[in-house]
Amino acid sequence: MATEKKIDYVILGLLSHEDLTGYEIKKRMDTTLKYFWGASYGSIYPALGDLVERGLATKRDGAENGRNKLIYSITEEGRSCLKAWLALPVEKDELRYETLLKLFFGKDGGEEQAIDHINAFQEKVKMEMSCLLEAEKTLKSVLDMDETHKYYLLTVEFGIKTYEAYLAWCKEAKEMLGPSK
Repeated sequence: MATEKKIDYVILGLLSHEDLTGYEIKKRMDTTLKYFWGASYGSIYPALGDLVERGLATKRDGAENGRNKLIYSITEEGRSCLKAWLALPVEKDELRYETLLKLFFGKDGGEEQAIDHINAFQEKVKMEMSCLLEAEKTLKSVLDMDETHKYYLLTVEFGIKTYEAYLAWCKEAKEMLGPSK
């Protein structure tokens, strides 16, 4: 298990739910997982090739409307690998926001610039919060259809609570920096 990277587990996790193309995996990364994980095509496709080579996934031709596309599936060995990783303790959780980095060094930019950054962050959080609230509503309505939805809902609820805290922080930070803008 030492040779796997986190992207391997992300892909195996997605494939454990359904067969996907590389494009569909990227789409899931940019939508469903974007609140807590991300990856580029440049990391997804090499990882897919490696997973297939190691027997953790398979690929098949899924040509459609004259377009070539490869569809990937998880193997039993891949499912075992995913389960083994899920049982391990978490190695690292991290928070990295450029907004916070700029605020940390904000003295050189001044209060007005800092408030502009906070306002931009606040607007982004509000937009994403509306997506999370919609996802919460949808997941609650289908909770009894598939046990998987319970786990999706846990991550959405975490996002909502986190974003509520972010919005409260934005208000407090702007009050600390100066007159309301």
